[in-house]
Amino acid sequence: MWIEWTIALRFLREGRAQTALILTGIAVGVSVIVFLSALISGLQDNIIERTLGTQSHIRVEPPDLVNRVLPVPAGTVQLLLEDRRAQRLRSINNWQQVRDALDLLPQVTAVSPIISGPAFARRGSALQSVALVGIDVARYQQIIPIQDDIVAGRFRVGAGDAVIGSQLAYDLGLRVGDKLRLETGQNVSSVVNVAGIFQLGVRELDSRYVYLDMKQAQSLLAIPGGATVIDVTVQDIFGADAVAARISRLTGQKAESWMQTNTQLMNALKSQSLSTQMISLFVAMSVAFGIASVLSVSVVQRTREIGILRAMGTTRPQMLRVFLIQGALFGLAGSLLGGGAGYALVWAFNTFGPGLFYIPVSLNLLLAAAALATLTGVVSAAIPARRAAGLDPVVAIRHV
Repeated sequence: MWIEWTIALRFLREGRAQTALILTGIAVGVSVIVFLSALISGLQDNIIERTLGTQSHIRVEPPDLVNRVLPVPAGTVQLLLEDRRAQRLRSINNWQQVRDALDLLPQVTAVSPIISGPAFARRGSALQSVALVGIDVARYQQIIPIQDDIVAGRFRVGAGDAVIGSQLAYDLGLRVGDKLRLETGQNVSSVVNVAGIFQLGVRELDSRYVYLDMKQAQSLLAIPGGATVIDVTVQDIFGADAVAARISRLTGQKAESWMQTNTQLMNALKSQSLSTQMISLFVAMSVAFGIASVLSVSVVQRTREIGILRAMGTTRPQMLRVFLIQGALFGLAGSLLGGGAGYALVWAFNTFGPGLFYIPVSLNLLLAAAALATLTGVVSAAIPARRAAGLDPVVAIRHV
C-alpha cells in the first residue's frame, strides 16, 4: 500500500498550484457548512429554550365534555342537530393518583399539578382580566424556575401572598407590598398581598399570570381539592409527542405536547433544518465536481507517467487506489482547513456579533464535516481513477 501512497503524494506535490486551489475551494465549502450548521443549530436551541422556558413539555387536562345521545324506542327515527358542548372549568379526576403514576414514567423528569382559571384583578377603578395559577411551589419550580425571573420582592405564595407579572403590575400601578383584589365568575373574591413581581419576557404572560398557592386558587375558583392541569417535562423534548400519547393511554386524560401547541414553531424549525441540509448538499456537490475536475485534468497531464508506471508493473487496482487516495487526501486536508476556518467564524460571531444568542460548535459537527468531505473526495475521484486504471500502457506512453 505504501507504493500507492508514495505515488499519490508525489502527484500532489508536482501539481502544487492545482492542489492549493482545490484545497482552498474545499476549505471554503466546509467552513460554510460548519458555520451555517452551527448558526442554525444555535438559533433553534435559542428559540426552543425561550419557548419552553415559559411552558411545560406536556399538559395533562381532563378530557373534553361531549354530548350523550339518549336511547330511543325501536323503530323510531331521531334527527339530531348537535352543537359542541361548552367546556366548563373542572378538576382532573383522581389527580393525585395521576400525578403519582406520571412520577414513575422513566421518560418524565418533573410533574407539577396546577389549578388554573380566569379571574379579574381590581385595584380601585382599574380592572384587568388575569389567569390565576395555583401551584405546588416545590414541584412547579422544577417545571419553570419562576424564582429566577423575579425582578422585585420575593417569590412567595400562600397565606394571602401572590406573585404577579411585571406588565400587570405596570398596568395597575402595583408595587411589592400593595393589595390586589381578585374576583372570579363564582361571585368569590379575595384580597392578596403582592409579595413579588416576575418578568418572563413574554408580554401575554407578564400581563395576565397571577401565582397563588393551590389552596387559594381552589377557593377562588370554587374547585376545592382540585387540579385542572398537570404539567410534565420529559428528557427528550422532541420525543414529547410519543410520551404524551402514552400518558393519554395510561391515564385516560387529554395530554398535549408542546409540539402540538406550537405547530408554527415546529414548521419553522423543520424549514430551517431543511434549508441547512439543502445548502450542505449543494456545497458538497460543488466540492465533488471540483475534485473530479482537478483529478481528471491530472490524469490527462500524467498520461505518459501513468503508462510508464503501468509498464513497470503497477497493476490496475494499484493505479485505481492512487487516485482514490488523492481524492481522500483532498477531502481530508480541505475539511481540516475548512473546519478551522468555520470554528474561527463562529468564534468571531460569538465575540463580535450582536450577542443575541450563543452559537455552540460541537466536536461531532467538525468530525461529521470532515467525514463528509473525505467521503466526497473518494467518491468524486472514482471516475478519474477508473480512467487512469483503464489506460493501456503502450498507448499511454506514446501520448503527447
